[in-house]
Amino acid sequence: MISVVIPLFNEEDSLPLLYKSLQEHLKNVSYELLFIDDGSTDNSLNVLQKIAQKDKRVHIFSFRKNLGKSEALMLGFSKVNGEYVVTMDADLQDKPSEIPRLLKKLDDGWDVVCGWRKNRQDAKIKIISSYFFNFLVRKMWGLFLHDYNCGLKAFRKEAVKSLHLYGGLHRFIALLLYQQGFRVCEVVVVHEKRKFGKSKFGFSKVWKDLPDMFTVFFLTRYGERPLHFFGSVGGIILCIGFFILGYLTYLRFLGESIGRRPLLLFGVLLVLSGLQVLFTGFLADLIINIAKKRTIEREGVIDYRLKYISWEER
Repeated sequence: MISVVIPLFNEEDSLPLLYKSLQEHLKNVSYELLFIDDGSTDNSLNVLQKIAQKDKRVHIFSFRKNLGKSEALMLGFSKVNGEYVVTMDADLQDKPSEIPRLLKKLDDGWDVVCGWRKNRQDAKIKIISSYFFNFLVRKMWGLFLHDYNCGLKAFRKEAVKSLHLYGGLHRFIALLLYQQGFRVCEVVVVHEKRKFGKSKFGFSKVWKDLPDMFTVFFLTRYGERPLHFFGSVGGIILCIGFFILGYLTYLRFLGESIGRRPLLLFGVLLVLSGLQVLFTGFLADLIINIAKKRTIEREGVIDYRLKYISWEER
C-alpha cells in the first residue's frame, strides 16, 4: 500500500483538483490519502470532509490551530499504514503524476527519494534564498542534493517512523535520515506555478533556517555525545581564563597590584563560565545515557540503520 501524506493550510481551491489528480495517477495501486489540516481558517476542512464522505481511502486530521509543517508531517507519519510513504504539498505545484517515478526508485533499493525542482516556478527571491540554503547544507554535511526542501518525497515506512520532527526540521528530513544510515537519492520532478492562494513562506524563512541549521548540526554531530561539544567549548573558555589568571599571578609575584584590574574579573568570569559549560555537558550526557537504558529495558533495541535487503538477497 502507498500512503500519501499531505499537510495543508488554507488550500480550499486546490484540494478538489489535487484529489482528482491523485485518483487518476494512483488508480493502479492500493493507496490511502492522509490530509493534515494545519489549522486552516478558510473552507479547506469542509472541502476535505465532503471528499472523505465519498472515499474511504481519504483520512482527515485537523489541528485546532496552525502548528507548522513539521508537526503536521509527524502526525501523518504516525498514522500511515503503507509500506511506502509519499509526502507532497497541497498547492498543486507538486504533480501527482511524478509519484510513480519516485516509487520506482524505492523499488530499486533506495530508502529516501527526494524531488528536485530543477525548473522551479517560484518568485526569484525564493529561488535565491533556497539556493543559498541548499549550498550551506551541502557544504556542512556533505550530502549532495540540489533541493533539500522539495515537498515531494518518497520513503520506506521504517524511515519515516524513525523521524522526530519539530520546529523547522521538516526542511532537513533527507539529511536526518541520511545521518541515520538510510540511502538517499534525488529525482528531477516537474514543478508548476501556484494556481490558487499565496505562498505561506517568504524570504523571512531564511532567518528561521539558520537557527534550525544549528539545531540539526548539534543533533547530527553531538546528539548522542553532547559532552564532546560542551567539553570543547568549555575547555577553550577555561583555558583562556586560566591563562589570564596565570598571567596576573605572575605580575603579582613581580610586585604589581592586580586587585583593581578589570582583567582579573574577566579571568574569573571565564573560569566560572568554562566550568558551567563543562558541567552542562556532563549533565546532558548523563540524561541521554539514563534515557537510553530505560528505552532498552522497556522496548529492547530498535536499530533503524539496518540495510534494506531485497527479496533476491534473502
